[in-house]
Amino acid sequence: MPVGRIVVALSQAHLRRPGHRDDRPLLLVLRALGVGDFLTAVPALRALRTGFPDHRRVLATPSSLRPLVELSGTVDATISTRELAPVRLDRRPAIAVNLHGCGPRSHAIVLATNPGDIVAFAHSEIPESHGHPRWYADEHEVHRWCRLLKEEGVPADSGRLDLSPPPQPVPDFARGATIVHPGAADPARRWPVERFAAVAHAESADGRVVLVTGSRDEVPLAEELAGRAGLPSRCAMAGRTDLGALGALVAAAGRVVCGDTGVAHLATAFRTPSVVLFGPVSPAQWGPPLDRPWHRALWAGTTGDPHGTAVDPGLLDISVADVLHALATLPAPPGHQGRSGNVFAT
Repeated sequence: MPVGRIVVALSQAHLRRPGHRDDRPLLLVLRALGVGDFLTAVPALRALRTGFPDHRRVLATPSSLRPLVELSGTVDATISTRELAPVRLDRRPAIAVNLHGCGPRSHAIVLATNPGDIVAFAHSEIPESHGHPRWYADEHEVHRWCRLLKEEGVPADSGRLDLSPPPQPVPDFARGATIVHPGAADPARRWPVERFAAVAHAESADGRVVLVTGSRDEVPLAEELAGRAGLPSRCAMAGRTDLGALGALVAAAGRVVCGDTGVAHLATAFRTPSVVLFGPVSPAQWGPPLDRPWHRALWAGTTGDPHGTAVDPGLLDISVADVLHALATLPAPPGHQGRSGNVFAT
């Protein structure tokens, strides 16, 4: 039965038997990945909220992403899980939606919950997925999941990426600052620290406050960058903010300079101008939306292994001058506002 007819049947059945909140049909969504992965799926999650208003929508995702999930307002609850780990439910979902990948492993996790039906891409090894939409490897991540839903009968708008700023306050000096985020999950996507430092030094020399962000594991990298750029110690903020506080900093910043990583997607979500450096992966797949001129994606036009152990040659083709020129020509987005207060984690 097509998903659209399932939705109608389940919704009508629910309306015929009023009960407690937990009596609603369960809709499970799997997206157990990172910050950028969640943010690129926000338009699809919003489409599911609109398309399944009478369902209890539960997202299986890492617990660390809850601050962003709450900001999105897209689901009723989350289940904490790791990438490609089993999902434990107390009842059978009416519909399970695989926003994690094209299978077969993610499909197997979804099917193990014994759903009434699935929304997923077709995979030759998964009979239950036959007849579902095809996966295209070179598709932009935001459009991919919206297309999946549209082809399964659920209207979706890929432009619904924005989030409201997090409730955490930020210090006054951080409002309008330039955030430089040098880290990335893999060495292939890390522009050299000395180049980030040169950009940070130039921004500071122009009178801008520069904040260097990163995870706890990236504290040495942030401190090296700050030292090379001659920044005050308070500006090396790696390891001093949780995800909600980092989001608040990005929302309050004047602009962001980073590689192809989660912070780039935070800048998109909060409409903070950004310059994003791409190397082994094309921005046509993971870059900021083309209709938002306050984001600039720099890319040399070559591709490689995004999980490589050495910086990608294409990323090295991007110069400090290229980044400074992009920063100099960034327009201000409509509706972008700063905040004030104290964001430091103790």
